Amino acid sequence: MKLGAIPRTLRALVQYRRWTPQAARAFVPFARGLSFADGFPPWSAGTPPPMRSNPLRDYFERNSCGPGIWKWTHYFDIYHRHLQKFVGREVTLIEIGIYSGGSLGMWRDYLGPRSKIIGVDIEPVCLAYRADGVDVLIGDQGNPDFWVKAREQVPHVDIVIDDGSHLPEHQIVTLEELLPHMAPCGVYICEDTHGSPNYFASYAAGLASRLSGGPARNFSAAVESIHAYPLMTVIEMASPTRAPIKSEKRGSQWAPLRVG
Repeated sequence: MKLGAIPRTLRALVQYRRWTPQAARAFVPFARGLSFADGFPPWSAGTPPPMRSNPLRDYFERNSCGPGIWKWTHYFDIYHRHLQKFVGREVTLIEIGIYSGGSLGMWRDYLGPRSKIIGVDIEPVCLAYRADGVDVLIGDQGNPDFWVKAREQVPHVDIVIDDGSHLPEHQIVTLEELLPHMAPCGVYICEDTHGSPNYFASYAAGLASRLSGGPARNFSAAVESIHAYPLMTVIEMASPTRAPIKSEKRGSQWAPLRVG
C-alpha cells in the first residue's frame, strides 16, 4: 500500500466515527488487506461461461427510447441474484436518485404489478415520474429529518437502492436511517461506491466485522449477510426463520492430533 493512502484512510475513519482503541486495532489488518490487494499478481479467469438470460438486462437493452436508464452493466447480474426472490410478490422498493426516471419503470416491470416503487430525489421536477404503482418523494437524502418523514409515508420497505448523490456521507446517513426499518429478508443496495480510499466500503467493512457477534448483537441478529462487489455493497436482512448461529458436534470419538 502506498504510504500516502494511510493518512487518507485514517482521516476517513475518524470523520465518520469517533476514533476508539478497537478501531485502531482493526486498522492494522485493514491496511494489510489494502496492501495485499494493491500487490495482487495478474490472474486469468479463463473462458467465460455462456451468458444467461437476465430480465433486467433485457429490459435495459430494449430501452432505446423514452426515459433514460444509466447503470454499470455488471450491476444487472447482482440485482437479479439478490432480488429475484421478490418477483411477483407484494413488495415495496425505494430507489434514491431518479435522474431521467427510466429505472423506476424497469423495477416495476421486473417485480410485477403487485410491487410499489418509490423514487426519491432532491429535484422537484422528478414528481413528473409518478405513475401507476410508482410514487415520488422529494427530499435531501443526506438530511435525517427527511427520512423521518419518509418512513411515516412508507413504513414498510423490502428493497432499497441508493443511486443518489454518491457522496459517502449521504450514503452512510441513508443507510443508518433506513436499514433498522427494513422488512425481514429485505435487501439494501448501495451503488457507485467510488473513491480510493473507498469511504463507504470502509464503513461497510466495519459493519461486516460485527456480523460474528461481539457487542453488536442486535445488528448481527438483524443482518443475514453483507456482500462487497465492484462499486456496490449489498446487505441482506435476516429471515424470521433463520436458524440460530451455533456450533454443533456429531460423532463419538474425539482424539487430538499428535505430532512426533
